[in-house]
Amino acid sequence: MARRASRLRLAGPELDDIAHQAAADALLTICRKVQTFRGDCKFTTWAYKFVVFDVTAKVSRHFWQRAGASIAFEEEDWDRLPAACGLEPETHAEGRDLMDAVHRAVDEKLTEKQRFVFVALLNGMPTDVLADQMGATHNAIYKVMFDARRKLRTALVDAGYLPGRKVS
Repeated sequence: MARRASRLRLAGPELDDIAHQAAADALLTICRKVQTFRGDCKFTTWAYKFVVFDVTAKVSRHFWQRAGASIAFEEEDWDRLPAACGLEPETHAEGRDLMDAVHRAVDEKLTEKQRFVFVALLNGMPTDVLADQMGATHNAIYKVMFDARRKLRTALVDAGYLPGRKVS
């Protein structure tokens, strides 16, 4: 965690507190799951995956819960999205056109709540943090995102960017 502390702007007591919380959470997880250890690998290797997961989750939650963690998706973010999706330069024009269509659909077809959830999750906000901020459950967030994806898919099919589903 110390390697990433500077990038996350964590230091001193705040860093120590998050490290101790993550270690305690990992230890509880390991204790809770120790009966599932089958011996297919070293115990330390098996336990390490829980430590990594808990530390990553704790740091991610902390980042998004801090004041000033933005979930806005700016215009330049839309411009970088084709490259982030792994599109080759020769398909960049097609990707740009598709991203413009997605951007329009997000702005025009989604409700304000769906747009907020879509952009927050697209920016990498953990679902549990988003649920806490909205005073909702995980299932409610999943349902909002499910409905948003369905609306976006319908808009892209209607605009000719995606093939329609064949009805059997």
